[in-house]
Amino acid sequence: MSVTGQAVTGVPAPEIASATGGTPRRRFQRSARSTGPVGTLFRYLFSVIIVLVALFPLAWMAISGFKARQQVVSSPFQFFPDIWQPQNYVDILSDPQFSRAMLVSFGGALLFASMSLVVNSMAAYAFARLDFAFKRTLWFLTLMTMFIPGMAILLTSYIVVTKMGMLNTLAVLVVPGATAAVHIFFIRQFYLGIPTSIEEAALLDGAGRWLIFTKIFLPMSKPVFVVVGITSFLAFWNSYVWPIMTITEPDSSLTQIQQYLATFRSERRVEYGMLLAGSTLAATPVIALFLVFQRYIISGIRISGIK
Repeated sequence: MSVTGQAVTGVPAPEIASATGGTPRRRFQRSARSTGPVGTLFRYLFSVIIVLVALFPLAWMAISGFKARQQVVSSPFQFFPDIWQPQNYVDILSDPQFSRAMLVSFGGALLFASMSLVVNSMAAYAFARLDFAFKRTLWFLTLMTMFIPGMAILLTSYIVVTKMGMLNTLAVLVVPGATAAVHIFFIRQFYLGIPTSIEEAALLDGAGRWLIFTKIFLPMSKPVFVVVGITSFLAFWNSYVWPIMTITEPDSSLTQIQQYLATFRSERRVEYGMLLAGSTLAATPVIALFLVFQRYIISGIRISGIK
């Protein structure tokens, strides 16, 4: 006799659901409706407050770019300037060093993100699908690198790239950080969720591992690739300490945007208006990138949560 709600209790399964308050999904829907307009209004107000808190620093930074230097740090606090001065933005946009720094940062970030996707995805596929000697040991060692702070290996990394003759080159900015254990782990978890039956069918049809990886796994990896790619892009775009250590030539063509913004700060004087205007312009491509790919970012985060 099958073990069903009717066989065990003598009560049909739908009646059991109604007796226990319905399924969890229905109970959640009823609880959401039971809050009424007051609860809905409270949720909307809470959401608006969260959005305002999140956008306030960006809005203050953009508006402060129109202020004079003294007014940015004036007391009491003043959100809007007395006189709007667009000269800060005009001076930065007309500076050829700013344009060059933006191009170097954007091009380098694209190259860094692309290399990160290639290297980390192949490593993730190997750990997810291939069997090889010392696989568990290598995976354990890979995960252990996630718990080593970057600053702890900064000096040793500098010694390595110096002996390899990579200083003052684009390679020193792109190659050392392309591989990241957290990205390998993230992509591997996604690959583990792909049914093995698809891979077995491809193997029976004569496809090799490289063909399976490029024709099956890569096309299915768009959501997770967007998350990893944007994370790598932001890591390169916001890098400051490593480029300062490895790009030592004055007025180098490899100066990135964060190093350019640092020129507005010195021990004796800080050009707050120029700094905030430049920071606003530097943040614009990143914000635009998020708005374009936000659907894939949310999808990738949802997938990582399910896995």
